[in-house]
Amino acid sequence: MALTMSDVDRFETSRPRLEAIAYRLLGSASEAEDAVQETFLRWQATDVDRVEVPEAWLTKVLTNLCLNQLTSARARRETYVGQWLPEPLLAGDPMLGPADTAEQRESVSYAVLVLLERLSPAERAVYVLREAFDYPHREIARILDISEAASQQILHRAKKHVAEGRARTEVDEAAARRVVEEFLTAATSGRTEPLVRLLTADAISIGDGGGKVPARAKAFEGAVAVAKFMRGLFTPGKAKRDLVGGSPEVHATTANGGPAVVAVVDGRVVGILCVEVTAEGIAAFRNQVNPDKLERATRRWAAADHGAPLFRAF
Repeated sequence: MALTMSDVDRFETSRPRLEAIAYRLLGSASEAEDAVQETFLRWQATDVDRVEVPEAWLTKVLTNLCLNQLTSARARRETYVGQWLPEPLLAGDPMLGPADTAEQRESVSYAVLVLLERLSPAERAVYVLREAFDYPHREIARILDISEAASQQILHRAKKHVAEGRARTEVDEAAARRVVEEFLTAATSGRTEPLVRLLTADAISIGDGGGKVPARAKAFEGAVAVAKFMRGLFTPGKAKRDLVGGSPEVHATTANGGPAVVAVVDGRVVGILCVEVTAEGIAAFRNQVNPDKLERATRRWAAADHGAPLFRAF
């Protein structure tokens, strides 16, 4: 049965919410878009007049598509070249979804998206639907074909796993931005000591190049090792300029609601460094340089007013 314009409009009204759910579940904007498009095709193929609650029907179809995707994604990531990190989203991207509560903001933070990779698909789905979108356990149970009690138990496990990975208290946004600006000043000073002072003793640095851009397969661990790497990362060099196609403009901004450093060459985002700032200092750098995971960021960057760069790197 062909969809009417009203049927299409009903789906399009739900699209932003569906994309935000899919992104949190999959950690990939491109895969989220594909899942939402497949949901539309399922909507197009069904007798929509028999769907009593379109929002619930669409959410159930999307969530189960994402669960299937997560199962296959785990197998694919076993052969992924180097470290796998989620696709970061720049400030203002509608796929970030609601940010009215602390739980909603945390559920899409880059650090939590990384932690969600440790959860089972079911744990991830319950956590996202409950924490980010405030679905009652009764509805989550219907979406996942489980009992309400099972949904509550799964959420408890998921929150425990996430909490274990986020033991430190984070600082407010203004303070975090000041720390990032101090970091950039230290990183371009050519000295290691100022960087070490900004880091926690067990700081880490992880990069995702997807086999297309050089990135160390193993994380740097410890303040000194991370500081030396960051100093080298911001040290000028022709090889670096040749690799990215020029001298990047460096901006301090936000990605996934947290502080980030964005490197841009001729309007193209070539790297997003997500910085995890805690009360004790910078605990983690997660550097996304895989060009496949920066296409949406580049489009967002072109459409936004981002001001003048802080400096040119390399």
